[in-house]
Amino acid sequence: MSPVPVVRRAVLWVPDWPVVAAMTEAGLGADVPAAVLHGRGLVAVSTAARAAGVRRGSTRRLAQRACPDLVLLPHDEGRDSRQFEAVAAAAEQAVSGVEISRPGLLMIPADGAARFHGSEEALAEALVTSVAEQAGIESSVGMADGLLAAVLAARGSALVPPGGSPGFLAPASVESIALAAMEKAQREEAERLASVLVRLGIVTLGDLASLPFADILARFGPVGAWAHRLASGQDLAPPVLRRSEEDIAVERVFEDPVERIDHLVPVAAELADGLDRALLDAGVRCGRVRITARTEKGHDLARVWRTDVGARAGAFARHMTDRVRWQLEGWLSGTSGTAGREGAPEPAPLVALGLVAEDVVPLGSEQSYLWGGTSGADARAHRALERVQGLLGLEGVLAVAEQGGRSPRDRAHLAPWGQEAPPARAIAHPWPGRIPDPPPATVPPAPRPALVLDAGGGAVTISRRLAVSAPPTWVRLEADPADERARAAHRHPSSGHVGRIEGPVWDRPRPVESWAGPWPVAERWWSEDASRRAYVQVALRDTEESQLAVLLAYTSGRWELEAVYD
Repeated sequence: MSPVPVVRRAVLWVPDWPVVAAMTEAGLGADVPAAVLHGRGLVAVSTAARAAGVRRGSTRRLAQRACPDLVLLPHDEGRDSRQFEAVAAAAEQAVSGVEISRPGLLMIPADGAARFHGSEEALAEALVTSVAEQAGIESSVGMADGLLAAVLAARGSALVPPGGSPGFLAPASVESIALAAMEKAQREEAERLASVLVRLGIVTLGDLASLPFADILARFGPVGAWAHRLASGQDLAPPVLRRSEEDIAVERVFEDPVERIDHLVPVAAELADGLDRALLDAGVRCGRVRITARTEKGHDLARVWRTDVGARAGAFARHMTDRVRWQLEGWLSGTSGTAGREGAPEPAPLVALGLVAEDVVPLGSEQSYLWGGTSGADARAHRALERVQGLLGLEGVLAVAEQGGRSPRDRAHLAPWGQEAPPARAIAHPWPGRIPDPPPATVPPAPRPALVLDAGGGAVTISRRLAVSAPPTWVRLEADPADERARAAHRHPSSGHVGRIEGPVWDRPRPVESWAGPWPVAERWWSEDASRRAYVQVALRDTEESQLAVLLAYTSGRWELEAVYD
């Protein structure tokens, strides 16, 4: 692993920001026990609620049992971003170059700002004081070399000396690696990695950093390399030493001033998509985007947002559209906290809106490539499925997941696409008689009638004692009446072309190359719907140069095709 030069960073962190933003918008005092509820659990808890025994991650019932007076507030990512504009604007009064990494977290290059204020201690004091006086929000500031060390330092109001980040990070829990992920998908992936590392006995960042980088990369892939670099106190990419000859930017100038968010959101989406295309055409990506606007009164507004979604298809445009919308809501609604201060711009209609790419690097060198991504075909497939589901209803598009069972059909769990539905049968339970792995690739919706013949053309049978009457020599898939109807429905009246119908259709017997089995499976022998069958795996000669493997079942004196292997 080649070392990456580290950057001295200052991070301003507002603890429990989602609940702070929600309480601010609701007009609640700091002494009110409150929490933000998202789904089934609490994602943020106020100081008063925490003192009463409420914990982050608790369910509504447990939280209200611990604190009956608890005020539950809804989760709103847009609100968190709008309200955080007041903190960013206040910090900007003390230092320039403020960057919103995520709502609740600001990042500032520390070297120049510390020299301007005289020392890092003076810079930290100036930031905390400005945010408290201008925005009325308590915050903490930390400084260190590298991203993760700076984030952890802010959570402890620590100033880590230059070169001390590896030692500062070493005793920290490996779960803290997720704090450096700025996007939801990254955070979830980092949390899954941390869970695996803990189970392997790697419980601190020092443990992780001490392992060979090559081994981590081979075992955990790009996300492991990302975590190892951060745990070692490094940055993820070298600093940008030069800038392109001209900015990669997009802008829209309005003929008439615009002040309604619903009119600006389509423009934001168009600009975000245009910037995405411009970056791809130039063969680069960016780590930050500067949102700029000009008001009717001639004031220029600007705010920098970090973007860590990389080149994933459609992700950058969606990500920036949301950020622009939230930023505009903060500017136009006056929630930035600057209104009324001397020299601060008043909320006013906009006459121009633009996006400027910053921290530009060649395509593939950006931090977020470590998280992989989906192709354009994947994104188009998702949109197509959503449209089909909108036409046919929720149950019109089903996704397949694995569940417990013995036959391949029983092990397939169908659920509406995009919905989380727990399987009916647990995979971990013992399933005596389960068909051995590897599982087949294709399972028809229903078993297909089949014929299994011996060398003399007689039907092969299996006795109750699992005795096979003769070695299988030929296998043929019988015609199904439903297939015949489908075949007729798909026949073109002029060309006689037969359209594709669901499930395999054989027009002739296939010779058997080899076979294995039988495996007996007896289910629910005590009930009226008892099932007793024997499974046989058969390799067939499909053509002179290819083979076809199938799974057959013998039950109640007849053969059925259960599945087809690749």
